[in-house]
Amino acid sequence: MPIVFSGRDEVNTYVAITLKHGLKLYAKTGMKPNRAWTPTRMLAKATELTGKKYKRGAYLEAAADLETLLEERK
Repeated sequence: MPIVFSGRDEVNTYVAITLKHGLKLYAKTGMKPNRAWTPTRMLAKATELTGKKYKRGAYLEAAADLETLLEERK
C-alpha cells in the first residue's frame, strides 16, 4: 500500500523524516545525502522546522529534536 503525503503539514513531516536521517548520516560518516544538502542548509532547515537555532556541528542534536517533533505529530 503506497503512502501519500499531501498538504503542507504532511509534506513537512516527510521533510523532517528525511532531514533527520540525512543529519544522522552526515554526523556518522561525513557524507552529504545529496549535493544540495550541505551541513549548513540541513541545520537551517532543522531550525525552520523546530524553531530552535543550531550551532555548527550540532547534527545529532538537530536530529534528536526532529525525532521529538515527529513523535509529537503522531
